[in-house]
Amino acid sequence: MSSGAPRGQGQTVRLSRGASLSDFADKINANPGSLVQEMFNLGEMVTATQSCSDDTLLLLGEHLGFNVQIVSPEDEDRELLAQFNIDLDAEVAEDRLVSRAPVVTVMGHVDHGKTKLLDAIRKANVVAGEAGGITQHIGAYQVHVPHEGEDRAVTFIDTPGHEAFTAMRARGAQVTDIVILVVAADDGVMPQTIEALNHAKAAEVPIVVAVNKVDKPEANPDKVRQQLTEYGLVAEEYGGDTMFVNVAAKPGIGIEDLLEAVLLTADASLELTAPIDGPAQGVAIEAHLDKGRGAVATVLVQKGTLRAGDSIVAGGAHGRVRAMLDENGNQVTEAGPARPVMVLGLTAVPGAGDTFLAAADDRTVRQIAEQRQARRRAAAFANSRGRATLETLMEQLKEGEKTSLNLILKGDVSGSVEALEDALFNLDIPEEVQLKVLDRGVGAITESNVMLASASSEPVTIIGFNVRASNKVREMADREGVEIRYYTVIYQAIEEIEAALKGLLKPEYEEVELGSAEVREVFRSSKIGNISGCIVRSGIIRRNAKARLLRDGTVVADNLTISSLKRFKDDATEVREGFECGLTLGGYNNVQVGDVIETFEMREKVRA
Repeated sequence: MSSGAPRGQGQTVRLSRGASLSDFADKINANPGSLVQEMFNLGEMVTATQSCSDDTLLLLGEHLGFNVQIVSPEDEDRELLAQFNIDLDAEVAEDRLVSRAPVVTVMGHVDHGKTKLLDAIRKANVVAGEAGGITQHIGAYQVHVPHEGEDRAVTFIDTPGHEAFTAMRARGAQVTDIVILVVAADDGVMPQTIEALNHAKAAEVPIVVAVNKVDKPEANPDKVRQQLTEYGLVAEEYGGDTMFVNVAAKPGIGIEDLLEAVLLTADASLELTAPIDGPAQGVAIEAHLDKGRGAVATVLVQKGTLRAGDSIVAGGAHGRVRAMLDENGNQVTEAGPARPVMVLGLTAVPGAGDTFLAAADDRTVRQIAEQRQARRRAAAFANSRGRATLETLMEQLKEGEKTSLNLILKGDVSGSVEALEDALFNLDIPEEVQLKVLDRGVGAITESNVMLASASSEPVTIIGFNVRASNKVREMADREGVEIRYYTVIYQAIEEIEAALKGLLKPEYEEVELGSAEVREVFRSSKIGNISGCIVRSGIIRRNAKARLLRDGTVVADNLTISSLKRFKDDATEVREGFECGLTLGGYNNVQVGDVIETFEMREKVRA
């Protein structure tokens, strides 16, 4: 064998996503150069240090006789943490467990009152005499409810939609215990209601239905109950096991009943416990960049207790907890299980759904964060490059013909940005159009975003979701010819981008028949050729329209144009059915009595 690469006898090689040929060579004690040669023999050009796609690694493994296993990001993370003696899935002794508050996510159709309901719950719970109520949006908060003589806590998560809910679940962040499905009593079950319901069912969490807006005269709460039975949610009063509560968020009707229903559902179907001692573990629910405070993350503690001064790592971000704030902006010194807090002191903005954990010292969290960042970069690079084969090299050169929509996404919180990106990549886009996200980030639109957009060889649109650009940045964008679009509703952004993608498709045309005329007489003219005296049999005959000539049902001439059209001696732009006219066919004189002239036009087809 010329290249000297070793042959495997079915041995298993575990490689992380985005591994290079050098990484593969280390695992099988080979020279990286020999693997580069093997890849070239297989028709792929890959350098030794380049991140390879999963397909490339599997292809090479099969060729050399190795059973290549691509390690999932979750397993990779476990292996990484195991190096630091951290086990996220370790069994907890019974005597360490204490009961914790249920974590609730509110979902439902747009404009059905999710935000109003959350506001009503917060207002109902604001401590008497506290001026101003809730001072800031932190993405999650805890309320206290008197229940059966006890003071019980309930934690609410305010996600930017069910896409974000599922994006967090996809990363293994099983945060929610109960879902409140909000349905407007005057509107009933809508498409996004069903989507939210399916997302909640996929997460296998109990559902409490809040039938909102029951104070409206056109409200029909019973109709909502009947509609939801079709989707497997049967109300208790109909003999089912789902609790339905009538509420009206604006006047604050039924809020206490809803909170009681949540607690009853939690007690009946869930056993919510967690250890309160030990290092804190949990999930970053959302994060953003604050002008004065830097990276700010809202985290939900799931195990242990988080204290000010702890060293923590969340995804690829790390730091020391400088301060912790509750939903009212008050400083707290520690947070136990099911307690959401805003954490200050991270070096970067973590993603929504990233797991966080407190570790013994700064050095450990920094090493974990750096290794995670390196792995993510390698995986992203491998995915973005695709396979460069000798066969596809010419195709890639031809791909200049393909049109692409290039975007830079900026949002107020990481959850919104990721939800938007996930939704965009799930759009049904025809093959001849590509969607590329060049960059994504949290915070206001900056000069560097505009510079990146203007430096690209193709036009780039910057999407601002709940964020704006300063005057200076706007001026720069105008100067560089970069388009910035602002959105506050995720569905509006998706619809407009989908429309833009369809607008990039080359137009398709279809033939639409305008009318037909029968030749009754042919007049010879030395100046302009033969003039056909016709009667319009159907539709209209229009000047400058495309035409074809039929004789005994057979097409004699095609691609003709009606160059002149007259009614008696006057020029006409069109002649309708039943009227007579005189016309000439541009450059064609072989017309006979009894011929039929059909006219048509090419219209652009509307893309579905």
